[in-house]
Amino acid sequence: MSTTIKDSKMTVLPDEVKQQLISIVTAENFDDSKAGRLVYSYDATPNFQSLPAAVISPRNAKEVSEIVKVCNSNKVPIVPRGSGTNLCGGTCPTEGGLVLLFKHMNQILEIDEENLTVTVQAGVITLDMINAVEEKGLFYPPDPSSMKISTIGGNLNENSGGLRGLKYGVTRDYVIALEAVLPNGDIIRTGGKLAKDVAGYDFTRLLVGSEGTLAIITEATLKLIPIPETKKTMLALYQDIESAAKSVSKIISNKIIPTTLEFLDQPTLEVVEAFAQIGLPTDVKAVLLIEQDGPFEVVERDMEKIANICKNENSVSVQVAKTEEEANALRTARRSALSALARLKPTTILEDATVPRSEIARMVNAINDIAQKYNLKICTFGHAGDGNLHPTCPTDARDHDEMERVEKAFEEIFVKAIELGGTITGEHGVGVMKAPYLELKLGTAGIAAMKAVKQALDPNNIMNPGKIFACDSRKRVVVTK
Repeated sequence: MSTTIKDSKMTVLPDEVKQQLISIVTAENFDDSKAGRLVYSYDATPNFQSLPAAVISPRNAKEVSEIVKVCNSNKVPIVPRGSGTNLCGGTCPTEGGLVLLFKHMNQILEIDEENLTVTVQAGVITLDMINAVEEKGLFYPPDPSSMKISTIGGNLNENSGGLRGLKYGVTRDYVIALEAVLPNGDIIRTGGKLAKDVAGYDFTRLLVGSEGTLAIITEATLKLIPIPETKKTMLALYQDIESAAKSVSKIISNKIIPTTLEFLDQPTLEVVEAFAQIGLPTDVKAVLLIEQDGPFEVVERDMEKIANICKNENSVSVQVAKTEEEANALRTARRSALSALARLKPTTILEDATVPRSEIARMVNAINDIAQKYNLKICTFGHAGDGNLHPTCPTDARDHDEMERVEKAFEEIFVKAIELGGTITGEHGVGVMKAPYLELKLGTAGIAAMKAVKQALDPNNIMNPGKIFACDSRKRVVVTK
């Protein structure tokens, strides 16, 4: 596949601007070399690449503020970036400008055991923070699959989910205070260590999930809960997808909310088992990975009820992990689904679409029909408990014809999700990838309202421009210079 070449809108900074930025962060924290720019010209989204004009690494919020003031005065785009693990093109600098890194702002500032909070800078690695609070007997539930390398700042910008989202919610449910730099350079603080706070607009929730388009989050205070006493993990096997989907609905309708309720179809199982080699069954059509945590008696009771529900809904086998090592192997295998699928072909397109859980079977069947229609292999896995599915297509970006079919297939998948009462993204974000489909979900008036907020806060459109609603084509374009 030949590369489409386009110029970014700002791949070179005026010398005066460059010198102003260097005076803020020092020369060692400013890089406009070709190699340095190439490193941050893409994220985890396949086939998007665009050179920034420079990469800058502030050491504190004051420096971020000064950088933003310079950029706002000179209309230089800014893309805040964590580890670049997002899958919507959200941190690809499609308009050039500055990529802003948080490698110096990576400290856990406080674990407050009295108020059950942790305060961190944006560059803290998610799993490092989770481990630190668990050492205190506390628990931060959001667990994105990328948590070993993703940063809290990235989780906040994308409102990341995870395997525990069914029971515990997503990132925004644990954010109680933020420090953020507005597009004019002002530093604001939202919220606090409070159980209740309705003073003014809820800027905390507005900024979480805004993908860096409204402000740059520099610090966050996150809610913690006591660590669960115990947990158990179960694998339920099915020979038809409908039975697996009915089990999901029955579990919830019986007023049981598991920690984890994950779905993997047969094509995904085959690939994950070849990768993880932990003894996953590959001769069944679907599996549910189910986990419950809490007091011992509650976990025992819930898991017994869940097992009976699965058996009554034609599960051919229900297996409970005998040890924590076995349970962890199952969780790790599920988290490795993307890595496993990425081995099949040079390009892996992983999407997410969410439907009401009662529509999971119809959605999975629709995905399979669409894959057959376009002669593609699409593997489906995801968070069955909250209806968030991840149809994933191993392909090859060099094959023009196949990529055209991939794009058409995913467009039909998003349209089907909306038709079933769902949405175009449950946790990956809009970025560039989903921008053409956002109006399907929000309507013209919804898009206009979002643009009004963006215009009010960022009139010069410097904050991660070209994302969320500024794109009119889903074509993946490699932008270099």
